Amino acid sequence: MVVEGVRRPAWAEVSTSAISHNVRALRAVVGEASICAVVKANGYGHGAVVVANAALQGGATSLAVALVDEGLELRHAGVTAPILLLAEIPAETIPDAFGDNITLTIGSIEGARAAVRWAKTVGGTHAVHVKVDTGMHRMGVAPDELDDVVDLLAASSNVELEGIYTHFSVADGPSPADRAFTESQIQLFDELVAGLAARGITPSVVHCANSAGALGYPTSRHTMVRVGLAIYGYVPSEWLTAALDEKGQHLRPALALRAQVVAVHRVKAGARPSYGRRRALERDATVVTVPFGYADGYPRHLFEGGAEVLINAKRYRVAGNVTMDQLVVDVGDDDVSPGDDVVLLGRQGSEVVSADDLAEWGDTITWEILASLGARVPRILVD
Repeated sequence: MVVEGVRRPAWAEVSTSAISHNVRALRAVVGEASICAVVKANGYGHGAVVVANAALQGGATSLAVALVDEGLELRHAGVTAPILLLAEIPAETIPDAFGDNITLTIGSIEGARAAVRWAKTVGGTHAVHVKVDTGMHRMGVAPDELDDVVDLLAASSNVELEGIYTHFSVADGPSPADRAFTESQIQLFDELVAGLAARGITPSVVHCANSAGALGYPTSRHTMVRVGLAIYGYVPSEWLTAALDEKGQHLRPALALRAQVVAVHRVKAGARPSYGRRRALERDATVVTVPFGYADGYPRHLFEGGAEVLINAKRYRVAGNVTMDQLVVDVGDDDVSPGDDVVLLGRQGSEVVSADDLAEWGDTITWEILASLGARVPRILVD
């Protein structure tokens, strides 16, 4: 059982209306393609069930997860929409997926054999999607093995080849090399789909676009797009906002991280707050303690990158190494008291700290910032 820190003044706020809004904005961009909302990793830290329901309310027609357990969580919470597993799973867990109508990804000949075997054992008809590797080289059927995999699945009366897809590796990249590689992935995928069609095999769901593909590569949208980061309010790369601008749309970040000051200390110039004594104060200053640390999803590297928080609608720098449960902030000579509100991610007054900011300060990516939010941080729905 995960323990939430409800007796500590630190929490996350999740806007379900922002998630629904983002799905609607994306629908305006992708046209006829349906939207599969990616809610793996606990809905990128926002809460999988909350995000799933909000995304479906906004017009998503299906969901995607990485683990059987993530799919089962949604089913046990009453979610009835189609759920796609985005990775090939161990053979012994296939009955769990089939038992709750969770769609398998087939990424190898061995995976196809296991799916056929278990589908016959469980009985009934079970949908699967074949993932083909067009250049990511992480997981998927090699193009020259696709016919063998499809033939094996087609021979089973208990398996329905519902979908075929691939995954991009640099669709968010703005460079000519990134664009050319992504276009080559789309071309190869389209050729493989056409090859199946020539054999009379036409899966009803064809998809290869992630958030970046959905926004930046119209020819990749096919019948469905799998959208992760964008439904949470962020674009994978700034150049991708053009597709939203053209439709008069915008995304709204759905997550805020908030806390309250729990301690205030006046500290002399030259003192070095926190573990490691990393940086000396240049002048006498007030240093305040905030009950949020790296165990909560505020990375330790943020201090080195010059991270800032908002207190009383002003920006202040983190003053020393982020610790497991707390961080310290230099507020100079300003009047800050215990109980004052702190925004680590989100808006306060006219100031904003975004997940993109945190990613830049932490030398990481926006996805990691969101997905790393600790389980002990309570998620509070703000609308």
